[in-house]
Amino acid sequence: MPGAGTFREDFGASVVVALVALPLCVGIAVASGVPAELGIVTGVVGGLVTGWFRGSSLQVSGPAAGLTVLVYEAVGAYGLPALGVLVLAAGALQLGMGVLRLGRWFRAISVAVVYGMLAGIGLVLIAGQLYALGGAGAPGTTLAKFGGLPELLAGADWAAVALGAGTVAVLVGWRRMPARLRLVPGALVAVFAATAVAAVWRMPVEKVRVTGVLEAVSPPGWGDFGVLASFGAAGTVVALALIASAETLFSAAAVDRMHDGPRTEYDRELIAQGVGNSVCGLLGALPMTAVIVRSAANVEAGARTRASRVMHGGWLLLFAVAVPRVLELVPLAALAGVLLHAGWKLLPARAVAALWRTHRGEAVVLVATAVSIVATNLFEGVLFGLGLAVAKAAWETSHVHIEEVWEGEVLCVRVVGNASFLRLPKLLDALDALPHGPVRLDLGGLRHLDHACLTALEGWERQRTPVPGREGVV
Repeated sequence: MPGAGTFREDFGASVVVALVALPLCVGIAVASGVPAELGIVTGVVGGLVTGWFRGSSLQVSGPAAGLTVLVYEAVGAYGLPALGVLVLAAGALQLGMGVLRLGRWFRAISVAVVYGMLAGIGLVLIAGQLYALGGAGAPGTTLAKFGGLPELLAGADWAAVALGAGTVAVLVGWRRMPARLRLVPGALVAVFAATAVAAVWRMPVEKVRVTGVLEAVSPPGWGDFGVLASFGAAGTVVALALIASAETLFSAAAVDRMHDGPRTEYDRELIAQGVGNSVCGLLGALPMTAVIVRSAANVEAGARTRASRVMHGGWLLLFAVAVPRVLELVPLAALAGVLLHAGWKLLPARAVAALWRTHRGEAVVLVATAVSIVATNLFEGVLFGLGLAVAKAAWETSHVHIEEVWEGEVLCVRVVGNASFLRLPKLLDALDALPHGPVRLDLGGLRHLDHACLTALEGWERQRTPVPGREGVV
């Protein structure tokens, strides 16, 4: 925690991070289909609870756009009361993974799958927020949302569209402002400007609905835990835990490159996230993860210790308790604009271009993961991407070839590489093309030989003329 020499920097950074987090917490909650206050509750827990842990000193946690789609689907399928149970179970799973020291293994996840996951989330987020921007009800599936865009254009609330478009314009333009002005977060400026315009012009657009923090917090009851008996709910818990953990630890790696302080202890950070999500679940709030936008703002604002993220949670709590009714002035279209901008930033256009130039297979995995998320759902799409990445890695590492050497009248065939079922057709074609006559098969050059290949090679050898006194595979 801070000493006298770091308090000023941490205090200033905490204010900046809280101002960055506030509109995002509210917007993510609204997009997730839950009361706006629950987003702030998760932000408070991310600061006051997770912020005390030593896993990553400058990383900031809270509700994340990357989990919006999964939460929205879970609330729609199982209801808001079950959300706390799902988040609590996901937190317990994260806690267990941290205790078992599995945090470092998340660095082994294919970067293409992670980028594909973020791209898929971005596309789903954009599809949903376009309808929120237009003041219209959204179809059930992402594909239907994209397919219904012509109808949306015909029946959109153009006042709301103008507010949302203006919000996006401010967010884009704010990055080009002088550095002194950029000390104020662009999302806060954009939402404040849209709110002021809507109030001055008395625009008849839908606003955020506020119930109060105490009323919004709804701890799960014993009866709600029955949802865990559902296979789909169990899959949601696993998806929440894995995606939140992966996003957190990838964010930690990025934040470590931004500062010269202590490096992240991945297992401790996973435990911290597990404790935080467990508390969020007990409060019936949104799940949390480390968020790169808030973390980067924390570093850039000059934070020195984890005290900055703890204090940012205090600022969010103060706002939620002192002036909750201010949220009722905020147009939903402004929050939709903030999330549209966030969704667009999740689309890794540069990463796809770079991978296509250097590793086209990785680019295919990225795009396939994103498309499968749009076509199915987040959990199934990520599983498909992981399966495709594993299949690609297996194919690329299963190189095998044969070397032919004559030893008198006997042809010595040496098989070299990794002989798996993926390369079995190619291997058998090469062996079948050998000239007739005595052949000695040498498998000493193989680094890996699976059962399918072994069985096939033994069968092939029995069909050849055996070497006298040397039958069988050598």
